[in-house]
Amino acid sequence: MQRWIKLPDGRFVDAGAIAYISRPETYARIDEDGNDLGIGYSVNIGTGIPRETQITVTGSKDEVFAVLRAILGGTQAAAAAAE
Repeated sequence: MQRWIKLPDGRFVDAGAIAYISRPETYARIDEDGNDLGIGYSVNIGTGIPRETQITVTGSKDEVFAVLRAILGGTQAAAAAAE
């Protein structure tokens, strides 16, 4: 069964095809004029080992963790329903 998750940049990924999720990382965000935009968050999501199957999700803390909650929360609900 496919369960599509919308990423902050508008793309979709099948949550059932995700093989791994990296640890969230932080970085300093700046705009084109050099103004500080605060801390940005990123996480790598892979649907396979080759680099072409890896997706980097970047955004604010709320955006990145909402994607992770959607991926992990849905997996737990599906596992509970299967039992």
